[in-house]
Amino acid sequence: MRHFVRDDTLFLRGRFRAASTGLNGGIADVTTILNHAVPHDFCDEPRRYLDLLVARHGLSREYFGLLTAVEMRHLCVLQYDFVTVFITAGVTNPTPPVDDAPHTINIIVHSREGMCDAALLEMIITVTGAKAQALHDLGYDFPGTTTDAVAVACERDASGVHTYAGTLTEAGRRVHEAVLYGVPEALARHQGKVRRDGPSFFIYSRYGGDHWVEWEKEGCPYYPCHFPGQRCDYCYCPCYPCADEELGEWVESSNGGRVWGCAGCTLLHVPAIADYVKRNPEATLAELKRLRERL
Repeated sequence: MRHFVRDDTLFLRGRFRAASTGLNGGIADVTTILNHAVPHDFCDEPRRYLDLLVARHGLSREYFGLLTAVEMRHLCVLQYDFVTVFITAGVTNPTPPVDDAPHTINIIVHSREGMCDAALLEMIITVTGAKAQALHDLGYDFPGTTTDAVAVACERDASGVHTYAGTLTEAGRRVHEAVLYGVPEALARHQGKVRRDGPSFFIYSRYGGDHWVEWEKEGCPYYPCHFPGQRCDYCYCPCYPCADEELGEWVESSNGGRVWGCAGCTLLHVPAIADYVKRNPEATLAELKRLRERL
């Protein structure tokens, strides 16, 4: 899976088995999942609007789409092992409605591990429950807004398939924790309580005790961790886990199992390669390695 923001749109690209409650929703094999920010006075026909957006970007119509009035600079991305959760959140249009302000909580979940269709549907329930709990914990007396949407996806070719995705399962527990933590963070950014120039990235860390860590490029105490003049746009690597043993290795996790370790990889820290990925966000790893050889 590759994800990137372009034209105030979050794109997830890959070969997905997915379920969505949003536009063009249902259960299907898709290659694109997107969350697009529209103006507050948006009044176009949504399906046609997204079809044209996808066509402008040269993508196929095998997509699921979500719409929101929340800008993508307020996006929160949370990675918890094999699960990545994407959240944009605004709550000025609650359920039950008190006004007609067009804000929405959109949540997209991606699993690198496979899930059967029933588990994908159960994951939507898990997401919705965690969102409602997060709002309750913040003091809101409503479980969501009138336009909330959820999309969940897994890699179509992943080995192993999760049968269930409730909160007691490995997949559901991770998603529940990510949504519970991420909804308040996304709301804080949209409401101006936390200011960031672009999307925020969080990683669930077990180093020094289980906790969420926000990665920020500015003011990093470890800079430069590889070489002077390195670029840090992609310290949160879009290729992870690449499993390319020229760039990293599998290491034993502190909680059992193996995780991909790439602390010594400098590929996306090379300025020319970082610029190339910005222009070509779906560039393959082989393409980037060839580029480095030519530099």
